[in-house]
Amino acid sequence: MITTKEAAEWGSAILVFTSGAMAGHFASVGMSPVQWAGAAAAVLGSVTVAVIVRVWPAKTAVKAD
Repeated sequence: MITTKEAAEWGSAILVFTSGAMAGHFASVGMSPVQWAGAAAAVLGSVTVAVIVRVWPAKTAVKAD
């Protein structure tokens, strides 16, 4: 069974791959400097999401007294 954590990790990995692939494709076709900046921001944003998903601490259960 797939857990929420696994789904988030795979989803973020797919996001990084997709944004990198799209940026690379459109870079090979030709982009303006503004488009380059947008592509770089998209790739860095997706990498940030992937890092956050992997290092964010898990929820801990709170005991009721």
